[in-house]
Amino acid sequence: MTRILSRKHFLGAAALAATTLLLPTWAQAQAGGYPARPIRLVVPFAPGGNTDILARMVGQGLTESLGQPVVVDNVSGANGSIGASRVATSAADGYTLLFGTAGTQAINQSLYKNLSEKNLDDYEYVAMVTSIPNVLVVSDSKGAPKTVAELAASEKGRREGLNYGSPGTGSTVHLSGELFKTATKLNLVHVPYKGSSLALTDLLGGQIDFIFENVTPALPFIQGGKLRALAVTSAERIPVLPNVPTMKELGYANFVTATWNGVLAPKGTPAAIVKRLEEATLKVAASPEFKERVTALGGEVKPLAGPAFRDFARSEYRHWGAIIKDAGVPRQ
Repeated sequence: MTRILSRKHFLGAAALAATTLLLPTWAQAQAGGYPARPIRLVVPFAPGGNTDILARMVGQGLTESLGQPVVVDNVSGANGSIGASRVATSAADGYTLLFGTAGTQAINQSLYKNLSEKNLDDYEYVAMVTSIPNVLVVSDSKGAPKTVAELAASEKGRREGLNYGSPGTGSTVHLSGELFKTATKLNLVHVPYKGSSLALTDLLGGQIDFIFENVTPALPFIQGGKLRALAVTSAERIPVLPNVPTMKELGYANFVTATWNGVLAPKGTPAAIVKRLEEATLKVAASPEFKERVTALGGEVKPLAGPAFRDFARSEYRHWGAIIKDAGVPRQ
């Protein structure tokens, strides 16, 4: 028997059907016209550094994928927290993004008094793209240590200990040195600089003894015979330095440190826009050309979608927090 709907039921069913049909249309509308103007990608460090180089590579790829210019804006200071905070308080419309790092998303929350674990939730995690380990380097001068064991032995008999440099307090370079200090119980003195170039210049000049530098800025000096690489902090050896052992190989258990990068948006950015950005970012990471360029810089392409990126950042927060606590690094 055919059921005849009343006018009331008919109108209700029609309204429900219309609403159901409109749901995907509404979601698509959120991102359908996006992006309609240039996108600002904030790099929370100075131009020319490791993060800046990678951000410009990603920005170029996003420009091609999204059809709008992605303009890199360098906002440096406080180990990246100034630029990161500026993005967190920007309009959640997908037009201001952060090229986040281990510093901005994992270290600073344990290092700066005005930040906490809660600040990890100030963002929508779009996608992670790269990871670059550090390399322990010394000057390649006559008499310089040839191994990590020789470097450690050179501390004996030196009342002032060994000096190690970094591009700034709270960087993965600084904290790798602190991890080395904790593991060896050596007398090591941290000498912070304003950037990698100044630290590397003093290492070449003999003013400091060693540095756990990011591979990217150190690589030209290693390949040019000016710096000697003693170990890398990756889990496995890296293609650009195949003959350099890892710290783990040398008996330093759990000595795996790296800086990493990913794209983030302000909290509350519409899900459809975040998804569009995630797809575009992962497309960049999957490009053979991008992989080739990152590998040449000493890094690894490590694509993670939004939820996995968020979980990884939280695990890194715990990892670096433990290093900071064990080393007794004071909050800034």
